[in-house]
Amino acid sequence: MKKKKINFEDPINLYLPSFNELKVLKENAKSIKEIKNVEKQPNIKDLLLHTAGFSYNFLGDIIAEEYHNVGLFYSDESTLEKEIDTLANIPLLYEPGTKWVYSVSVDILARIIEVVEKTSLEFQLKKRIFDPLEMNSTGFSINLNEKKLMTSYHYDNISNKLVTPEVNPRYISNYGYPTNRKNFARGGIGLYSTASDYLAFAEMLQTGLSQKGQRIISIEMLKSATKNQIPQSFIPYQIKNFDIKVLEENVFDPYGWGYGFRVYIKNGNFKNKGEFGWGGAASTYFLVDTKHKLSAVLMTQVFQGDLNLQKDFYKYIYSQL
Repeated sequence: MKKKKINFEDPINLYLPSFNELKVLKENAKSIKEIKNVEKQPNIKDLLLHTAGFSYNFLGDIIAEEYHNVGLFYSDESTLEKEIDTLANIPLLYEPGTKWVYSVSVDILARIIEVVEKTSLEFQLKKRIFDPLEMNSTGFSINLNEKKLMTSYHYDNISNKLVTPEVNPRYISNYGYPTNRKNFARGGIGLYSTASDYLAFAEMLQTGLSQKGQRIISIEMLKSATKNQIPQSFIPYQIKNFDIKVLEENVFDPYGWGYGFRVYIKNGNFKNKGEFGWGGAASTYFLVDTKHKLSAVLMTQVFQGDLNLQKDFYKYIYSQL
């Protein structure tokens, strides 16, 4: 049996000393200056569950605005180490374990992997996932002489047209996405891939095995990762941009959260309880349903895309079962 290198209960400063003096906003704070010492360091499990206290640039809270002000993750030249060191100097939004807020915690996990393994994130992803699954077109850089890179757009729901990405830097479409910087790595953004490569990953999540039978993730961990792990009081959760006051529809209403996946927990119309997956900022989407032995991937390049595409994709698949 392989020895565990990282444990769920490990505090993040065990691996990242820059978080030793971590602060948190006081309850009902109106300013970034209203802070206190954090009562408990966020741990690895908190990072996986998005209950660690962090935020994301595009969200509408004080901490998200501060991420924007310091330019967190906007550079396409900085290393992951530098970005996480910057993050360590910004207070948490809330005490760890008390809320669910989608966040940059995946980037912190990525940096912890680099520290523990003493190699780059891309090296570990390639060794543990991309090579075994033959995801040969997936990585943080791309040779534009060999591969065609799709253009990204925004969806204008007023004109019902695709437009070039808007200039507001808080939109995730304007984060740094270099094509050829070998030292670039992020936990939550930045990989180039193809639909077929990503489908190989989604199909692996049925069993934890590659097509050739190589174990990628243990069946025990896969089962834990794909069942709800957050309290009922955190559900339903939502994600909305800083410039949206009220969501017209919360697509996450029937979902709980596992270790990195949304997990369907209600009795839906499609007998899809247990279906899990996630989506991307450019309206990408994938789902896995082990009961029906189903994996599906939807790839687009449209930021703030029409939700009907995702909904129609989902309904069509389940209507055929």
